[in-house]
Amino acid sequence: MIPAVSPLVPTGILLPESVLHTEWFAILATFVAINTVMYCALAVAKILPKLHPSSWLPVRHERTETRSIYPDAPR
Repeated sequence: MIPAVSPLVPTGILLPESVLHTEWFAILATFVAINTVMYCALAVAKILPKLHPSSWLPVRHERTETRSIYPDAPR
């Protein structure tokens, strides 16, 4: 059986409102928000496949013609 809560006791409040409006709490909340965004960005970056931008550009040292004894062979 769940005990009844008195209507005089507020439930779900961790800190009084006066603490929530202080400068140090705003700084802490900002730090936590930035930390959370960075953690999410790193987690998404770990999930996505690696990108290799160098493979998008043509390579200078690649031959334009094959030097194989089979001229029709793929490069």
